[in-house]
Amino acid sequence: MALFPFRKREKRGEVPAGSVPTSAGNFLEIITGMAGNSTASGVTVNTETALGVPAVWTAVNFLSGTLAGLPLHVYRRSGEGRERVSGGLATILHDAINDEMSSFEWRKYTFDQVFTGGRGFTFIERNTQGRVMNLWPLDPHGVTVKINGWTRTYEYTEGGKTYRYAAGEIIDIPFMLKPDRVSHRGPITANKDAIGLAIAATAFGSKFFQNGGVPPFAVTGNFQSSKAMERAGDDLAEATRKAAREQRQALVMPAGLEIKSIGADAEKSQLVELKRFCIEEIARIYALPPTFLQDLTHGTFSNTEQQDLHFVKHTLKRWVEQVEQEMNLKLFGRSGRQFVEFNVDGLLRGDFKTRMDGYAQGIQNAILTPNEVRRRENMPDMAGGETLMIQGATVPIGQQPNAQGQTQGESNEP
Repeated sequence: MALFPFRKREKRGEVPAGSVPTSAGNFLEIITGMAGNSTASGVTVNTETALGVPAVWTAVNFLSGTLAGLPLHVYRRSGEGRERVSGGLATILHDAINDEMSSFEWRKYTFDQVFTGGRGFTFIERNTQGRVMNLWPLDPHGVTVKINGWTRTYEYTEGGKTYRYAAGEIIDIPFMLKPDRVSHRGPITANKDAIGLAIAATAFGSKFFQNGGVPPFAVTGNFQSSKAMERAGDDLAEATRKAAREQRQALVMPAGLEIKSIGADAEKSQLVELKRFCIEEIARIYALPPTFLQDLTHGTFSNTEQQDLHFVKHTLKRWVEQVEQEMNLKLFGRSGRQFVEFNVDGLLRGDFKTRMDGYAQGIQNAILTPNEVRRRENMPDMAGGETLMIQGATVPIGQQPNAQGQTQGESNEP
């Protein structure tokens, strides 16, 4: 089955292959992961090598997974505020964007691209009446963004053919746009030196322990020829590896040979401190508190809870706002009669006590009806549950009702 079966129904003309570049300059730099992004640490940084750093892997999966897991609903503005829409586009966004991909999978894939290469694209398939039928995520490798005056177009190349789409047909989520409003900056390439340092530190540690924990050293002795010197070096290297395999604590040296350490060992180079610093740097790149990268060095019970709030208020809200506004513009236009909204309250679904306390406050203060609370918990409505209620225990002194429902000072006599 073709990845994009809707193309068989496309009415727009194809762009002859080769008449336009298959990718913009910074797409080669950021998204394709091609070699050439060398850093001061001497390693090449691209998407694949960066994801080999546990902190980057955790940051990308945590952010994309959290955003993908938020409930996404469609609402319609009404005279009384707003009402939730069901069916049609609401089902597409909440459950499955097409016959092959769930809504969670689509959002996870899109944000994986945003937090690695720096951009995610989705094609909006509409029928002849303009109704949204499916959403199809595009591989950023094949997308070229072009601008002519104030008009932006997207060209997508697949299977030797190039298709041109108007801006209103593409949901475009960039990490950060450059001044030309076409190219973008991705977090990995823009911070390649910081990530390259983390890669180099990991490689150094791996080589250190591969050598049995013995730092680089030089062998000195009375060698009669270059061949003898080479044999001595090979013998000593093999003896070091054998001692590491057999967990020996002593290394026997032939008479006349002496080992002198060269370079810096792991302790003197502060390898542990360096790796912890790299985690903090990567946390800064993605605007994440270090506790979300499993670094609890400075974490306590109280400040970890505050970092939870910091994440929702200052990191998650930024992405929620950007995605909501982009989807509202591309799916509904500028009318504003309908709109999509992420339910950030879904982050509290795992905290039962906090959730129940919040619901109780909402019901007792006439903010939520019991049925609204039951719907959030995926429970059926109950009769009489649409009534707003308020707690009435606070009354003036002397006006408390008695068992017969009378206030103090009232008489049963007519």
